Amino acid sequence: MKKKHKDKKVKSKKSKKSKRNKKNKKTKIMTTFNWNCRTVDVHPQQEGETDVVYNVHWIVVGTSDQLDPENNPYSASNIGTQIVTLNPESTFIPFEDLTNEIVVEWTQATMGAEQVTAIETNIQSQIDLLITPTSVTMHIE
Repeated sequence: MKKKHKDKKVKSKKSKKSKRNKKNKKTKIMTTFNWNCRTVDVHPQQEGETDVVYNVHWIVVGTSDQLDPENNPYSASNIGTQIVTLNPESTFIPFEDLTNEIVVEWTQATMGAEQVTAIETNIQSQIDLLITPTSVTMHIE
C-alpha cells in the first residue's frame, strides 16, 4: 500500500509541474525578416561579362507579429553592404535575369550563417526593446 501512495505523490508532482509550466510560458514573439538586396554596384565589363555585380547594398527589415498601441507591427531594420565575387566555376547570370532572391542567396552565402544570424539577432533585440523598453526619456516640467 505504501508503494501506491508514493506513485500518487509522483503523479501529483508531475501534474503540478506541468501546470506551472503552462502558467509561466510566455508568448514567443514571432519576427519575419525581409532581405532587400536589389541595389547593387556592377563592373560594366569583367572577365568577358557585362554588368557584373561586385557589391550588394542590403537592407534587412524585421517585422514582429506583436502590435504597438496604434495597431502597427513593431519593426526595426539594419543596412549594410557586402562585396561579392564572380565565381568562375558557376554559370554567369546576366544582370537582366537577376532577382532579389538570387542576390540575397549570394549575399548571405558570402556573409556566412554566423553573420546573417548576428544581423537578425540585432534586429530582434531592437524590436524587443521597443516592446519592452529598459529605458525611457522623460521631460521634467
